[in-house]
Amino acid sequence: MRLLPQDLRPEARLLLTGRGLRAFGDGFVSLLLPVYLKLLGFSDTAIGVLVAATLAGSAALTLAVGFVAHRAGHHVLLVGACVLMIATGIGFALETEYWPLLLIGFVGTLNPSAGDVSLFLPLEQALLAEAAGDRDRTRLFATYSLVGSLVAALGSFAAGLPELAATALGGTLVKPVQAMFALYALLGLATYYLYRRLPPPARRAAPAQPLGSSRRIVLVLAALFSLDAFGGGFIVQSLLALWLFDHYGLSLAAAGTFFFWSNVLTALSFLAAPRIAERIGLVNTMVWTHLPSNLLLILVPFAPSLWLALLLLLLRSALSSMDVPTRTSYVMAVVTPPERAAAASVTAVPRSLAAAAAPLVSGYLLAASLFAWPLIAAGTLKAIYDLLLLAMFRHHRPPEERG
Repeated sequence: MRLLPQDLRPEARLLLTGRGLRAFGDGFVSLLLPVYLKLLGFSDTAIGVLVAATLAGSAALTLAVGFVAHRAGHHVLLVGACVLMIATGIGFALETEYWPLLLIGFVGTLNPSAGDVSLFLPLEQALLAEAAGDRDRTRLFATYSLVGSLVAALGSFAAGLPELAATALGGTLVKPVQAMFALYALLGLATYYLYRRLPPPARRAAPAQPLGSSRRIVLVLAALFSLDAFGGGFIVQSLLALWLFDHYGLSLAAAGTFFFWSNVLTALSFLAAPRIAERIGLVNTMVWTHLPSNLLLILVPFAPSLWLALLLLLLRSALSSMDVPTRTSYVMAVVTPPERAAAASVTAVPRSLAAAAAPLVSGYLLAASLFAWPLIAAGTLKAIYDLLLLAMFRHHRPPEERG
């Protein structure tokens, strides 16, 4: 299967490269964040609060993007987001007190989850939707997700470097972990220079507009996506790693290896998603790959051993994210082109807000009990989302599926 359309616009390649740079940073940050906070002496509950703050801050910034994206150029906003990414990395590399870290987490670009929840997301999605036709749109978004997941896998593997450095050089993990946050800032700098090369808005066919005729369907989808995100917020990668550290005593290097393979399986699923969607449709692909993954997630707390728990999580990774490119493609398909930036923002903001609420509860549950209640809550809520989505949208087809 050809990953990229032949007539792809040049800016799409810049966006895919930028996604890869950011994904590498997200891959190691999502694992190092709970480790760093543990090293600084903070409780599981405090870690949950900070993770929630990062997601809530992302939601606030994404909401702001939705209000100004049709006035300011996408490239200007993306460059500004890169500056914020640089500042976030520097802040976490230098600061050790909880309240300043909480503030930096809220206003910055840290991503504690396996997927992308940053303000970059709606801007990049809107530009990518303009870079390919209806027939190629799902494939392009699958490639976008594939790049993110594969490079995030390498980032997860790199999360073991501080442990190796501490063993080789002696001393604690604090300094090596801070060096990785400095690397995160450098990745932001590289993305900054990359996105400065994006063409100005005048070169694009249709100027962005706020939601109009598509408002109702976008709001309904946003509500459903929020339910899914609320469930996912119980098991963002940072908190899932924290549970593995606490419950099984998993080392940082072992966790990095596990999440490397988890992201690789997720990446492979992105290759399958467009082909499945071509056969059974976008909505059916979103539901019938996602629902089994949630049942696997519910089974994880009952696994009698670490290896079986990890196996169930890996099987889930092979299924759980096929809805990501298909969901994005579906949203871009059911709105008019000028509304795409606003639609991406409106569907992303409630997701981020809903996801931000769950880590508060999840952190408390992890502190109160080693049993994985957050995994059961996540699987149940996400399964309910799947069934509601199927019931409400199975007959609402995108243009490429209409006969």
